[in-house]
Amino acid sequence: MSASQTTLRSRPGSAIDAERIRADFPILKLRPGGKPLVYLDNAASSQMPQQVIDRLVLYQRTQHANIHRAVHTLSEIATAEYEQARRKLARFINAREEREVIFTSGTTEAINLAMHGYGRKFIGAGDEIILTTLEHHSNIVPWQMLAEEKGARIRVVPINDAGELLIDDYEKLFNEHTKLVGVAHVSNALGTVNPVKRIIAFARARGVPVLVDGAQAAPHMQVDVQDLDCDFYAFSGHKLCGPTGIGILYAKAALLERMQPFKGGGDMILSVTFEKTTYNVIPQKFEAGTPPIAAAIGLGAAVDYLSGIGMDAIAAHEHDLLDYATEQVKRMPGVRIIGTAADKAAVLSFALAGVHPHDVGTLLNQDGVAVRTGHHCAQPVMQRFKLPATSRASFAFYNTMAEVDALVAGIRKVQKVFC
Repeated sequence: MSASQTTLRSRPGSAIDAERIRADFPILKLRPGGKPLVYLDNAASSQMPQQVIDRLVLYQRTQHANIHRAVHTLSEIATAEYEQARRKLARFINAREEREVIFTSGTTEAINLAMHGYGRKFIGAGDEIILTTLEHHSNIVPWQMLAEEKGARIRVVPINDAGELLIDDYEKLFNEHTKLVGVAHVSNALGTVNPVKRIIAFARARGVPVLVDGAQAAPHMQVDVQDLDCDFYAFSGHKLCGPTGIGILYAKAALLERMQPFKGGGDMILSVTFEKTTYNVIPQKFEAGTPPIAAAIGLGAAVDYLSGIGMDAIAAHEHDLLDYATEQVKRMPGVRIIGTAADKAAVLSFALAGVHPHDVGTLLNQDGVAVRTGHHCAQPVMQRFKLPATSRASFAFYNTMAEVDALVAGIRKVQKVFC
């Protein structure tokens, strides 16, 4: 057995079987440049198993039609499958009601939906929105746009040198003008797992709603929106083994009932005259036009696949990978790990002394190792650490310890070239 085929059963009682799981992912068999693919860019987008690919093909070949609009057989089948996908997503995050799951094109649209639907209606001049230094641009820019339009103010929670939020500072930001908190569950740039339950509880006690960007959490851990008691939760399908162009915004039903629609058009209405439009019930109220039917069904298949493995087993294996990678990399002279929080998900960002991250990524790619380089759409984080960019290895449950070894060997080769 080659090193790249080493089983993932690296700890007693592990429920992960690498050879079985990796066989489900056709793309992992690729050999770019003649080298085995070591795919460590999962925070940007994970890969798709054959089971999800097959489900997409089945829909396109035998079930495709528009939904909610006709009584013919194909339309009824497509509608049923689309709504079944919604039920799967509701179970996946433990939503109280399936109508609290709104299909969007991804996390970015989900946050924009919350901004337009809730923020533009309930946030005004002089109000304040609390964000954190760790936010992805998708959870910064929409709120900046709103603040500029309404005359509101953005306030920011700082972080320490480990990349952890300063919670005491967060609590001090609250006052009578605070109207919303936006926080990443997991930092895409550093992997920091934020104490979102504590953050939410503090805001809840003061009547302030909280939006959680779960793009980097939903693929890596069990998410229970009722336990968190968040008001909004957003994530994307393509980061959890599903298709691109699909994601969800979870929101409490009472909030959705009060919100204004983000988009107008077909299917989000009950009646239309030139004098007045009456909006549909939730969730249709927020799903104007023909939705991404195939992608939603594919996302349903993806959460079936992940649930079959078990989110706890996925989290345990990915923590093993991260711990192993961290121990290997931190012993390397000239390599600085960026983000050393006590609680992290499967992200390892690093900087090599005297080497630009783009050069790191280019040379690693020559050995088949795919990592992300850049500011990761988190420029405030880069500014905090006085860096233009980092190299980021991000792990998924189908990665192996041998692939970590390939990453470490690749970093050593980069150092030999430049140092």
